[in-house]
Amino acid sequence: MHSERIRLASLYDKVMSAAEAAALIEDGMTVGMSGFACAGDAKAVPFALVERASREPLRISLVTGASLGNSLDQHMAESGLLARRMPFQADPALRKAINAGEVMFIDQHLSETVEQMRSHQLKRSDITVIEAVAITEDGHIVPSASVGNSANLAEFAERVIVEISLRYGSNLEGLHDIYLPANRPERPPIPLVRVDQRIGRTAIPIDPARIAAIVISEYSDSPAKVLPADADTQAIAKHLIGFFANEVERGRLPRNLAPLQVGVGSIANAVMAGLVDSPFENLSMYSEVLQDSTFELFDAGKLDFASGSAIVLSETRGAQVFGDFARYKERLVLRPQEISNHPEVARRLGIIGINTALEFDLYGNVNSTHVGGTHMMNGIGGSGDFARNAQLAIFVTKSIAKDGAISSVVPMVSHVDHTEHDVDILVTEQGLADLRGLAPRERARVIIDNCVHPDYREALGGYFAAACARGGQTPHLLEEALSWHINLGQRGHMLAAD
Repeated sequence: MHSERIRLASLYDKVMSAAEAAALIEDGMTVGMSGFACAGDAKAVPFALVERASREPLRISLVTGASLGNSLDQHMAESGLLARRMPFQADPALRKAINAGEVMFIDQHLSETVEQMRSHQLKRSDITVIEAVAITEDGHIVPSASVGNSANLAEFAERVIVEISLRYGSNLEGLHDIYLPANRPERPPIPLVRVDQRIGRTAIPIDPARIAAIVISEYSDSPAKVLPADADTQAIAKHLIGFFANEVERGRLPRNLAPLQVGVGSIANAVMAGLVDSPFENLSMYSEVLQDSTFELFDAGKLDFASGSAIVLSETRGAQVFGDFARYKERLVLRPQEISNHPEVARRLGIIGINTALEFDLYGNVNSTHVGGTHMMNGIGGSGDFARNAQLAIFVTKSIAKDGAISSVVPMVSHVDHTEHDVDILVTEQGLADLRGLAPRERARVIIDNCVHPDYREALGGYFAAACARGGQTPHLLEEALSWHINLGQRGHMLAAD
């Protein structure tokens, strides 16, 4: 009966198969599920739902923390199970369905979803499915490798299904810090003033009477796909480390910098790994996802403490970390994502936010989400939570893509996720543009000189000069501003000749 994992005996009769638990979910329901960037997602019940959807009409609105692993988003999209999805995804099949208008995708700042549910601006989940490593003697739920939105989704739902994962050891208990803000308008401040501070519970509090089913799961989390650092990402890291050193020398940052937030992905992960060989020590992280680079910094003696909402690792690094978890546990904490991403906390702690851009323009506006201005890639994630509230809002990207057919620096971005007002530093392998205190025309010159690939520098400089001749606080040639994107779509290259 797995009594060491289900420690409240009155819940034993709630154990059932995934198919039986999935039968509790009805057509048209809003369903909450655990999971954040392939970590801690419910698995057995979603797979049972996919199987049901292949046999009978079944459509749900799905709310998670972020993207799911085990190709669950793919299977749910291809089975027709998903009517609506929020707040983030990263699956090619689901992306195709979203861009075809077959799945209604609501792209949100990751700190906002449950906040809007709390105030009934969004429909709360009818039922929530959460992966856990244990249920305590009080009937409370101990999450696995992520917290995400699980605590709030469990609080809001009428019924909760718990998947007990046997793939994680019960030694994850004590890792989590579950704190939920009070209702507005008289909400007290979140009492978090240090990265290593714990302010909540180690399990998700819930009335055990609302646990409708318990499913024993043997599924593993999907490993992260981490690309090794290359010459470009190493150059980006070098530019950033040089910038940090200069900030320290000028007295604008302490020698251990400030709490670091790093977006998900190979570029940001490689940039962080570059800090291993930097002069900075006693670093801390206050981020969403703790990736391979987090543990590389731990092992190098550079990182003292890391706070996140999920642990997402490659197969090799995951086996090492979870196989020797006691080595790291006291220097880690996982929080609900509305706390890990909360504007109040990010502003208070003085975060250095490092996130990835798809493209940025002459004046520092950043597109993080839409290819060609129309087609969703993954979603804004937490980058907006941090960019507007960080002490330093940094965006990184390689200067070109698709063998040079695409410039990541363009006259005008085709979609704006982060306006020039929220962007401090832009970095490509070409160099770093410090935009602080600069007017739009000054920003443009610094970006062209430092960030643009040589193949595009003359063309972008020519556009800027012509725009300045026309005038304006933020000069543009509106009839040409998106011509690079149009060229790419029609001719396969941003600078294709007529």
